Parts: sequence; C-alpha cells; structure tokens
Amino acid sequence: MAIRGIEGLSPEQINFELQRGGKFVVYQYCISLLVVTLRRGSPVYLVRDGESRVGRGLPWILLTCLLGWWGIPWGPIFTIQSLVTDFGGGKDVTAQMLAQARQSGAAAAGNP
Repeated sequence: MAIRGIEGLSPEQINFELQRGGKFVVYQYCISLLVVTLRRGSPVYLVRDGESRVGRGLPWILLTCLLGWWGIPWGPIFTIQSLVTDFGGGKDVTAQMLAQARQSGAAAAGNP
C-alpha cells in the first residue's frame, strides 16, 4: 500500500515522525451520479506533527463539496458524513498501519 508523504524517508525517519506526534490519516470523499452515490477513502497520508490534518484533506473536502450532493437519497447523507470526518482531521489509521507493518516484518523474518 502506497503511503503519501513518506517519499524519501527511511523507516527510522518515519518512526521518528510518528514519535513526535505524526499520524497516518485517511480522508473520506463522496461522489454522486443522481441514483448512484459512492463513499470512498483516500490513500493513506503521513501527516507530520505541526502540519494541519484538515489542510492536507482539502482536496478531498473540495471533491466532496462539488460532487457529493447530487445523489438521491444518499448523496447529502454521505456528503455530510464525509465532511464531518474530513473537517475533524480525517480518520487516524496509525495503529492499523503499525500493526500491518509488524505483521509484514514478522512474515518477512520467518521466510528464509
């Protein structure tokens, strides 16, 4: 899984950012086409300590504001849910990402 914001960072640097208060975050977005409404998650982002989690999610907020409302009946419902999540800083998935990394590391260590 590609994580945005870690390009060029070593695993030690990523751990350092997480220890300083960085988070792995996923934003929600909603796209509606009259009778079909899709609510999806963005790629995972590393948001460093001191960076605005809401600011990092602005592209997904704008996408939802422009394309989310138009579906009947779920468009407005999913749009509001997505905006609440994104204006709250997105969904923190740091624990899940670290657990996944540990499992991957354990699986790689077990293979000769």
